[in-house]
Amino acid sequence: MSGLPQGRMLLVGAGNMGGAMLRGWIAAGLDPAQVTVVSPSGRPMPDGVQVVPAVPAAGEGAPFDLIMLGFKPQQIGGFRGGPLTAHRPRILVSILAGVEEATLAAVCPAANVVRAMPNLPVAIRQGVVALYSSAADPAARSDVQALMATLGHAEWIDDEARFDDVTALAGCGPGFVFRFADAMTQAGTALGLPQDQAARLTIATLAGSAAMAAASSDTPHVLADRVASPGGSTREGLNVLDRPDGLVGLLIETLAASAKRNREMAAAARD
Repeated sequence: MSGLPQGRMLLVGAGNMGGAMLRGWIAAGLDPAQVTVVSPSGRPMPDGVQVVPAVPAAGEGAPFDLIMLGFKPQQIGGFRGGPLTAHRPRILVSILAGVEEATLAAVCPAANVVRAMPNLPVAIRQGVVALYSSAADPAARSDVQALMATLGHAEWIDDEARFDDVTALAGCGPGFVFRFADAMTQAGTALGLPQDQAARLTIATLAGSAAMAAASSDTPHVLADRVASPGGSTREGLNVLDRPDGLVGLLIETLAASAKRNREMAAAARD
């Protein structure tokens, strides 16, 4: 299990996101026998992973080194004063949008509390995982970094107040990119292309453009201008996107709405 932290792991909830992360870790070499998943529905998990219907009582078997919370943020209230309060893991990781570090620490008194915000491409190990902790020790930070880096790009955020904004950008971002891809497809179809062909061309264009941007030292703004010859067709299209009521303004409004909702969930979790 090269590069991955050792120790027993408990996943409290492993739906679409948590399950994708687990599969990525196992693909990277994590021993599934180390992992216990709390799944009241009995959702199928990778071979070798133990699935239980409720949080095990503390003292049942060896203690968990890492516990990850992966249920819906609105369910956090049901865990106050629950069985997690008797566990003392070295690391508590939460992927609950909008639930702050202080709230998490009250649910499970771990030695180190880390907030993590993955996005959906972790399912193919090309995701983004934003991380935050005010007081995690260097060893815990290193272990969480190693674990999350197997899923894509892992980056620490210095200010918890900015975590809702990062969630709006990177956590919600794939949904916005998928919607943009759908809009590009619809626009190509409106020009007269067959819909299936427009969809294939859109996805291939986005994939190649993203790879080029990732490999370039130039900003996407500069790259866009390089594609656009003066008086050419790309420039004419960019003139529409660059209008004051165009793409930038729309995305500012979009991310602001998502960040606002994250802060509303944080307030609800504190109550």
